[in-house]
Amino acid sequence: MRLRDSKESVRMALDTLRTNRLRSGLTILGIVIGVTTVIGISSFINGLNLNVERMVQSIGTNLIWVYHLPMTETEPTAELLARRKLTYEDAMAMKSLAHVVAVDPGQSYKDSSVNMGAVSVKYQGTKIQHTILEGNSSDYKKTNDVNLTAGRFFSDYEAAHYSNVVLLAHDAALGLFKKGEDPIGKDVQIAGDVFTVIGVLDKQTDAFGTGSTPRDNMALFPFGTFRKIHPEQTGVWITVKYDDPKNKALVSDEIEELMRVRRKVAVEKPDDFEIFSPESMLRFWNQITSGLFIFMFAVSSVGLIVGGVGVMNIMLVSVTERTREIGIRKAIGATKRNIMLQFTVEAMTLCAVGGVLGVVAGAVLTVILRFAISTIQTSLSAPWVIAAFFISCLIGLVFGIYPAWKAANLDPIEALRYE
Repeated sequence: MRLRDSKESVRMALDTLRTNRLRSGLTILGIVIGVTTVIGISSFINGLNLNVERMVQSIGTNLIWVYHLPMTETEPTAELLARRKLTYEDAMAMKSLAHVVAVDPGQSYKDSSVNMGAVSVKYQGTKIQHTILEGNSSDYKKTNDVNLTAGRFFSDYEAAHYSNVVLLAHDAALGLFKKGEDPIGKDVQIAGDVFTVIGVLDKQTDAFGTGSTPRDNMALFPFGTFRKIHPEQTGVWITVKYDDPKNKALVSDEIEELMRVRRKVAVEKPDDFEIFSPESMLRFWNQITSGLFIFMFAVSSVGLIVGGVGVMNIMLVSVTERTREIGIRKAIGATKRNIMLQFTVEAMTLCAVGGVLGVVAGAVLTVILRFAISTIQTSLSAPWVIAAFFISCLIGLVFGIYPAWKAANLDPIEALRYE
């Protein structure tokens, strides 16, 4: 009996929609906009997350970074700034740990005076600016898994003897040398000294997949050579590569124990250094995007609520218009439950149609975003599509209950007299 009543209520709701198409369309417009926004935002953020996951996978899973400051700290406190920096010797000590296959201490410098005309890198009459100068050990190629488009990495001998050799990143080489010109063996001027180009790094990609990052404009030196150029740079970050992902916890614990001993951290004191992994980067990114999504979802919910208010308003109008019909139905035996079910299902059907249209519009928006922003592979999120649709139905239930209750409680005698 209830199933038959429900089917009849849906049929009557659809008849009402077909009879008042324009009014119904305007009523559910807020629902359509809200659902479309939710799906569009979730698709965009889902695409961003997929790009970041691919970037992390390209970095490698068997890496650990050690630094004296939290990488996620935007404004370090005075206590954090007072921490002692890591040293080259700390990195070398990690090489003796079991399961560690490569350790790379790194330092970097970016000329902050380039806006006043200082030259970062120069070759003959060509100059480029804003170039990142970075020093690393010969283990750099092992810990970073970078590719070369030309030349080679510096050798252990060149690193040990502070040789004046340099590797240029993709954009740096492109900006210094003419198309088709071989950079290998050419001498470039950096920081008042001459360095021989021995290699060119392949183009790197960022989380957006654009292949254009600040590190594409970089000059890479042996660690000792960099120290000759910028002896004022003291602290280093350390990249550790270990043999097998299953040994991550063991290697992390050994690094922590080693660093606490070297830095003379008391047993009761917390670490005065930070250990990171690609997974921690991914978790931090997911925290950012989840917070952004919650904010945007809250904004888009305004559209859903407005749509719900519109549904309630139009349902109240419908109850008034169909007062005599309600009286006739009650006179021939319809119960309060029958009437309430009819109008509740009608409101939910209105919102369900709005939800379906919103899902379709959201899918179209996702395709448009994919072509408009080719670097972000926007992707529909099935859980959010389902959630958005059910939320639209819930809006119909919540905002349709009062009009349905009002219709169900009409006095049949008064309703039959209504003109």
